[in-house]
Amino acid sequence: MKVTQQKLPASQLSLEIEIPSDVSQQTYDRTLAKFKQSANIPGFRKGKVPQQILVRRLGADRLKAAALEEMIQSSLEKAIEQEQIDALGNYQLSNSFEELVANYTPGQTLTFSATVDVPPEVNVNDYTGLEIQAEEIPYDPEKVEAFFEERRSEHANVIPVEGRPSQMGDVLTVDYEGKTVSPEGEESEPFPGGSAEDTQVELSEGRFIAGFVENLVGLNAGETKTFDVTFPEDYPNEDLAGEHARFTVTVKDIKEKELPELDDDFAQTLSDYDTMQELRESIEKQFKEEAESQTTANIEKAIVEALIDRVEVELPETMVKQEVDVMLTQTAMQLQQYGLDVQSFYTPENLPQLRERSRPEAIEKLKQDLALKKIAEVEQLQPSDEEIKTRMAEVRDQLSDRDIDETRLHSFVEDELVSQKALDWLRERAKIELVPEGTLSESEEDEAEADTDAADPDAEASESAE
Repeated sequence: MKVTQQKLPASQLSLEIEIPSDVSQQTYDRTLAKFKQSANIPGFRKGKVPQQILVRRLGADRLKAAALEEMIQSSLEKAIEQEQIDALGNYQLSNSFEELVANYTPGQTLTFSATVDVPPEVNVNDYTGLEIQAEEIPYDPEKVEAFFEERRSEHANVIPVEGRPSQMGDVLTVDYEGKTVSPEGEESEPFPGGSAEDTQVELSEGRFIAGFVENLVGLNAGETKTFDVTFPEDYPNEDLAGEHARFTVTVKDIKEKELPELDDDFAQTLSDYDTMQELRESIEKQFKEEAESQTTANIEKAIVEALIDRVEVELPETMVKQEVDVMLTQTAMQLQQYGLDVQSFYTPENLPQLRERSRPEAIEKLKQDLALKKIAEVEQLQPSDEEIKTRMAEVRDQLSDRDIDETRLHSFVEDELVSQKALDWLRERAKIELVPEGTLSESEEDEAEADTDAADPDAEASESAE
């Protein structure tokens, strides 16, 4: 079979395929035989319909179209195998199918063209000695103290309090009722979930809606207080997000927490360590490693972001669509883990918008991945069989509750290790400036505000007037 290739933009390949006359005739005859066996034509038994009558009843174009579909599909598969083309996704005909049907004569040579997406050619420029900035995450000893205070609070004994009002840290038993309040001050009926009896409220910062806990400080058992609060704009219940509410709370009793001592007995309660010193050293090591890991992640993020401007690649549409599919699938899995209804988010109406919004991130991710693989190829950074075997065992342990496709697992692990080796290679040769935590995020916010102002003529005019 004669096949002529031509490279096209966007990592596409044009294939001109010539189907020999004998194949053209054999395929048509085979198609006729299939229709003859299945056609239900009055006056004839199945399989005994004369060819002329079959063609007249079914139509010559219908039969030729069926034969063409089979010929095109099989010839494309053979051409891709013959030419050893690493094709991505489905093909697209260069000619209209109707035109091919009109020009097709069984027993004569047929030539048609189709395009297929192929893996893109990747080039990465000047990647040695990247100059980057990354935020350094320092080890914070206060996190260790906060950890132990949280554990103490979790294991505290709660004892009744008499003779004093409530204070931060107490645990109150309360009845409460909440109603939304209009801008005019009119109260609604109690909103769903806004009322409860004999419920416990711990007076600590960050609990409940802002202002709720603070309004309960200083109350005595038996007292009732009415106060207003505002639900945050990002409140999970959209019906209440941003709404003003009025709560009436009655304190029924007050208890305080009796915290355990940070001694060896407490260490044994929390862990397998015998002494508090051993446990503290372990927790300190854990937070130090976490800080180092976050700093490393920031460095690697800065490296892959720097590669975006240095990679030259024309991404095929098939590859972009596949990456968008992966991203949407991962998001769906996360929604399921949160117990949310995926179908309510991925509706036929909003799915096209979700796909379009995901494209820029998908394109950036593909460019980063392809750049790392290209660098690994050029610098000959390949994982050993033992490294792949070890990593595969780790992933199996993490996914012990799932069925695993070993071939896909091997491919995933190999790609992961290749990218990591490229990252390690780049990090060793990069010029890295570590800056304090929050520095770069503040710069990004400033740039975003500047872009917003530049796009807003009124804002620019206002600044000029000032």
